[in-house]
Amino acid sequence: MSTRATRVASRAAQPMFRRRSLRQWFDTADASELPDATRADRIDWLRAVPFVAMHLACLGAIWTGVSPTALGVAAALYALRMFALTGFYHRYFSHKTFRTSRAVQFAFALIGAACVQRGPLWWAAHHRNHHRHADTALDPHSPSVRGFVWSHMGWFLTPRAFRTELERVPDLAIFPELRWLDRYDIAVPVLLALALYALGVLLQHVAPSWHTSGGQLLVWGFFISTVVLFHATVTINSLAHRYGSRRFATRDDSRNNPWLALLTFGEGWHNNHHYFPGSAQQGFRWWEIDLTWYGLRLMALLGLVHDLKPVPAWVLGKAAR
Repeated sequence: MSTRATRVASRAAQPMFRRRSLRQWFDTADASELPDATRADRIDWLRAVPFVAMHLACLGAIWTGVSPTALGVAAALYALRMFALTGFYHRYFSHKTFRTSRAVQFAFALIGAACVQRGPLWWAAHHRNHHRHADTALDPHSPSVRGFVWSHMGWFLTPRAFRTELERVPDLAIFPELRWLDRYDIAVPVLLALALYALGVLLQHVAPSWHTSGGQLLVWGFFISTVVLFHATVTINSLAHRYGSRRFATRDDSRNNPWLALLTFGEGWHNNHHYFPGSAQQGFRWWEIDLTWYGLRLMALLGLVHDLKPVPAWVLGKAAR
């Protein structure tokens, strides 16, 4: 096909791509249908509108103000959702480092879905792909290949990245409830936002001394908490492959960074994790704070999870320091 014919065909297809991008705000069923090669790895700005809007909505704090109640709700939701991401989206769904019941699996899949980081199948599939190709041209978010901004937040805004690679997660795809969360990934965040607004309205009437409102809890509890949660999470893609120490000589650029470990409940011990991703524990030394590991140990004591995979002695024997 000639260059001119290609351009004509591309312009003719644009309305279809726009309609599909709009549909994917609500239903990602057709995200597996990639456009032509020239579009597959470029940011789809129409599809990215909700992501941009989330950031802009944080400016609502100028009008709603802030209160200890709003800050407390934002912090609590950050902590709960970060644990769901690190403990379940990552260490459970992506790496199967422990076992649990179907009910607990679904409960934390719901909480993870509230993070606005897509569904559990999408998250696990992309993370498994990352481990297969870490810091190579096939890695979807390597800072050494495409730069910091792309690894931090550009990569997942492309049509290729919207797709859930079900072939990577056959063990998870057998659960219809997880597939539903993956397909309608906007449902849980919308319900959380509505619940926070309703809670704020209720507190404004029954506890006026708390100085909060529906708009304030929506802005702080949902938008600001979620945006901070997102950027904290993706520092592991961007910063943890550039800054920190390397205990193990892995084939990638993963680093151990104690500051990122605090921010992400233990995920900052990233070089440890890349050397041995099969452990539910990522802080390999007693002094490496891993809040997710402590939470999983507590859940094990309560009988909610079991068979937590520890760090084998041979792995510790390979450590450089």
